[in-house]
Amino acid sequence: MRVDEVFHVGTLTCEASDPLAEVARKMTDDHVGALAVLDNDRIVGIISERDVVRAIAERADPQESTALSFATQQLETATVSDDTKDVARRMLDAGVRHLPVKQGHMVIGVISMRDLLAIETWL
Repeated sequence: MRVDEVFHVGTLTCEASDPLAEVARKMTDDHVGALAVLDNDRIVGIISERDVVRAIAERADPQESTALSFATQQLETATVSDDTKDVARRMLDAGVRHLPVKQGHMVIGVISMRDLLAIETWL
């Protein structure tokens, strides 16, 4: 199966300069576990619930610390034509639960471990 058959179209994003409090609020409001971090419309990272928890554990100020300061910046990405089993393997190897999905240079969505698990469970 290909990524374009299962990923969530419409990436939820935050700006690199957004405070962690705003990032956490957006994740909560949108019921998501990760946001693509943008700087001038270019993806520069991904921030997840785990990253927010790490910030709290490190006693970061949620009003002053930015999304980029706790985001994963060495990005693994998927493309719409990638095989889902390959993507799952890459996610496991990288120790991540979300990958931005790119088409060309544009981020068009996110695929999560939950999406991949659903394939195995419901097919």
